[in-house]
Amino acid sequence: MPVIISRSISAFEKLKKAELISTVNQEYPNASGVLKVAIVNLMPTKIDTEYQLLSLLGDTSYDVAVTLVRMESHDSKNVEGEYLTRNYQTIDQINDQRFDGLIVTGAPVEKLDFESVDYWDELIRIFKWADSHVNSTLYLCWAAQAGLWHKYGVPKYLLDKKKFGVFRHSLVNSQYDIVKGFEKVFFAPHSRYTEILKEDVSKVNDLEIVAESPDAGLHMLVSKDGRQIFITGHPEYAPETLKNEYERDLAKGLTISIPQNYFKEDNAKNSIAIDWNGHAKLLHSNWLDILEKLKT
Repeated sequence: MPVIISRSISAFEKLKKAELISTVNQEYPNASGVLKVAIVNLMPTKIDTEYQLLSLLGDTSYDVAVTLVRMESHDSKNVEGEYLTRNYQTIDQINDQRFDGLIVTGAPVEKLDFESVDYWDELIRIFKWADSHVNSTLYLCWAAQAGLWHKYGVPKYLLDKKKFGVFRHSLVNSQYDIVKGFEKVFFAPHSRYTEILKEDVSKVNDLEIVAESPDAGLHMLVSKDGRQIFITGHPEYAPETLKNEYERDLAKGLTISIPQNYFKEDNAKNSIAIDWNGHAKLLHSNWLDILEKLKT
């Protein structure tokens, strides 16, 4: 079904050509069958992230009207300001609108204290706005840690080295709709310098651990009402994203290990070893199912 976006979005033509994606260039219809989703895109690679998320939302049985949201208090270095102004909204522009769902992406700021992030106050304003204007929120990677800190006081901890690769996860709680149809064991990418700990999460009565990994730690947490979904990894990543990050860091002269379990035989010259896209599609399809149920 179509993901409804503006033709001026960079991903438009690529989405249009994709075999499983249909795009429409129109204003949001008021039909009850359309789900309204806002995406707060904090990633520096905004164009890539647009395509990744729009692809997953478009490859479902729902019409999804997407609003992209930017941080007005942050000066993005990788995307022209004119592009953001034309295609992204600010919290002031959407403040009076209601949405079925909200996605907040990761950001490469996990080494900073939350309050030291230049757009932290604006992000908190969005979190508080979402409490009364959004039915369900999906937090990815750093946004999951930020949301957990803001809502529940769950701290993050700096890792000795970057958690980087594709890791095996176990489904430990299958009662929530977000993991409907999931296999007991599945894989997902991670790319982060910090973690949250089970001992802190266990102190929060409103949180349930849904999936975890012996190597990557806690992966998916859900509020008991099922509306707040925190994912510490990057299920939205395209197959080549970790490869691009690895090569980027090497080019910068940074100390970076090869992403774990990513290349066949752990050789960067080889092809990618594990495909996580099936579970990523199922995750986003399940989330839209949740939004549809909450709509009625």
